[in-house]
Amino acid sequence: MRQQVPEGCIDIHTHAIADRLPDLAGYPGRWPSVERLAEDRARILLDGAAYREIDDRCWSAARRLRDMDAEGVAAQVVSPIPVTLCHDQPASGAAVLAAAQNDFLAELVAQAPGRFFALGAVPLQDPQRAVAELLRCVDQLGFLGVEIGTRVGDLELAAPAFDPFFDAAADRGALVLIHPVDLTLDPRLAELGIGFGLGMPVETATAAAGLLTGRLRRSEVRLCLAHGGGALPSILPRLDRGAQLTGRGHEALPSMRARDLWCDSLTYDAASLELAVTRFGADHVLLGTDYPFAARESPPGAVLSGLNERLRAAVGRENALSLLEANHSLSLVADSFGANS
Repeated sequence: MRQQVPEGCIDIHTHAIADRLPDLAGYPGRWPSVERLAEDRARILLDGAAYREIDDRCWSAARRLRDMDAEGVAAQVVSPIPVTLCHDQPASGAAVLAAAQNDFLAELVAQAPGRFFALGAVPLQDPQRAVAELLRCVDQLGFLGVEIGTRVGDLELAAPAFDPFFDAAADRGALVLIHPVDLTLDPRLAELGIGFGLGMPVETATAAAGLLTGRLRRSEVRLCLAHGGGALPSILPRLDRGAQLTGRGHEALPSMRARDLWCDSLTYDAASLELAVTRFGADHVLLGTDYPFAARESPPGAVLSGLNERLRAAVGRENALSLLEANHSLSLVADSFGANS
């Protein structure tokens, strides 16, 4: 199967959105929508207010493929734009929005099988509905897994309420990308103008630290932290010391439990990436760029240039291939790489 994959890297952190979203005006809550501005431009609105301008790279398979071919990207894993996850809104509307986004992502993948894979959306504020949509994503739509935020309203991901969701993900071998949502960041950091630079890494580290401390959970679930794990790699020794100071030193320390996690490579810095490799393992780091937004790494994999050849190959391609091939529901899809090379 490996010989059939086109040459190039595999980008597991990219975002996509349809050029129109379902009308949720009949549902209580604050919902995103998309307003088309031109053939190749649109903007996302949140509760009717402008949130972000986007272009056809977000919804056009042809446009994305041109960029991928120009930049040597063999495949992209597409996932929702985090602001559309809406984990803090009523579950009824979030379930409709998640299902619509997943249908769109399935259509996008179908336009270039073997070049696109998907991570879907789930209404995590209702774990039962989230499990149902996760199973639809993996079993029916053939997705690699799903994307979730770092918190669900006032609940942390470590809350027992979400155990059924993580158990279902483990049972299906699904990849769960944990991505911060800018609307949930500490307002203090936004006022300082460092929401992107500090707020998102800290938000990711907080969610992950909660999962790595306290009670043990199933280690089989494939949790992937966006942005190189955020601030987590640098604070793991302090988390270990904290566990020892509170009398939990006899348990598996957070740094050991972190070896079960994955992360992407989006650190913008080789030294930071090498630290993530040290913390999570050379086989648990995947190339991610945040395409197509301004924060994206360009060209894809630029940060890998500071790594040795073996590690570049692992992070840029081989680790993602292993994930694709390990997911039995995608084995036939992965075979189609050869037909599109």
